[in-house]
Amino acid sequence: MDIVYITDLRIETIIGVYAWERQVRQTLVIDLEMGTDIRPAATSDDIADTLDYKAVTKRVIAYTETNHFQLVETLAERLATLLREEFSIPWLRLRINKQGAVRGVRDVGVMIERGERE
Repeated sequence: MDIVYITDLRIETIIGVYAWERQVRQTLVIDLEMGTDIRPAATSDDIADTLDYKAVTKRVIAYTETNHFQLVETLAERLATLLREEFSIPWLRLRINKQGAVRGVRDVGVMIERGERE
């Protein structure tokens, strides 16, 4: 299995359990690894034969900006399901970092894996 990845995608959205968090946009940092087979694209040199990371990025941004959740766990699970279904991704690892959520800590968040690695 090959991996297409997106690292350090920064998205402003409404997320959090506290009332003040529901009033301001916060920055989430998303890292994504997606299992795929790049050999067809390498042979054809055609973007139609690969997992288009620009299309994936646009979809993640659109979904994250327009949906508001209390928990990063909920966003992570929903994004993983959406991406696996819409882009036929057999396996992915998704990391959502909510920087600044805890005083004195640089990074805090969740990392999930869904699907089967071949």
